[in-house]
Amino acid sequence: MQYAVNKIVQVFLALFGVATLVFFLFTVLPGDPAQMMLDQNEDSKLLEKLKSKFGFDLPISKQYFYYLNDLSPISYHSKDPNVFAYYDKYIYGGLKIFSNQNHVLLLKLPYLRTSYQKTGKPISEILKETLPNTVILAFSSMMIAVLLGISLGILSTLYKDHWIDRFLLFFSTIGMSVPSFFSAILFSWFFGYFLNSYTQLNMTGSFYELDDFGDSYHIIWKNLILPSFVLGIRPLAVIIQLIRSNLLDVLSQDYIRTAYSKGLSKFQVIFRHALKNSLNSVVTAVSGWFASLLAGAIFVEYVFGWNGLGKEIVEALNQFDIPVVMGSVIVVAFLFIIINIVVDLIYIYLDPRIKTL
Repeated sequence: MQYAVNKIVQVFLALFGVATLVFFLFTVLPGDPAQMMLDQNEDSKLLEKLKSKFGFDLPISKQYFYYLNDLSPISYHSKDPNVFAYYDKYIYGGLKIFSNQNHVLLLKLPYLRTSYQKTGKPISEILKETLPNTVILAFSSMMIAVLLGISLGILSTLYKDHWIDRFLLFFSTIGMSVPSFFSAILFSWFFGYFLNSYTQLNMTGSFYELDDFGDSYHIIWKNLILPSFVLGIRPLAVIIQLIRSNLLDVLSQDYIRTAYSKGLSKFQVIFRHALKNSLNSVVTAVSGWFASLLAGAIFVEYVFGWNGLGKEIVEALNQFDIPVVMGSVIVVAFLFIIINIVVDLIYIYLDPRIKTL
């Protein structure tokens, strides 16, 4: 029970800190969002109307309060349509906890507001369209990294100081050193253009596309191959070295010698006794990398034209569409926190002693 309470408090404080940092970071940026929404239009009345609609004319302290109020699952609203915190049931929905003639206390989902550039499109809808694609890309990349990384790490351990071991160490070093955007450009050109007649892979392309009539989507699985592998190269390289290092350390311990004395082969010793005790640091790396892949897929998505959250963030920054960027950062931060909690539970499964610490 105490563990659950501590985690809830930590989640709340972490999200509060992220929301505060994101708000003030983007609020102090130079430029007038209302003016950018009008582009070349110099209509002063329309400019003032936009500033009033989005709260740009309010003091920073009030903007900050209303921003947290929109994000909070329990929020205060006024029934006066002239007040910025006016309760619009079509926008907020939710369940009324308290309501009188002038005020409403609401239980709702966090409201991430609307896009400046996409004709007032809710950020939640943009995230629904792009976040699943990024999650699919990150998950497939991590699956490639974990499955290949553990397998190649075990292979490197079995053939320690052999040319196979040296080659895998060289590969993992290169994999950790090469930037993702460079790998993306290289793989896109080499496999999607130069070897296209053999691979049949596209240089760019998203996970799904509209049909010729524009009324239904069809999934293109081959477009997942190149960006997944490129995004998975660096965690793959890390996992290879972690597995090799951990296994060599575990295999030098006394209980492993006992297992050998029972007549078990090296293969049996690794899979029955050593591997599980070598996975703690790998779990840490995987959790950190998976969260990083969600946030760090920007360059890979942009190079491959993958319609994900990273590509959406780049386009939003180019258009100064700050609510899209802010909403995306907060959602990624929330996912990062959830992943860390899941990792803690996996730790407890792998080593029950952690629960008592």
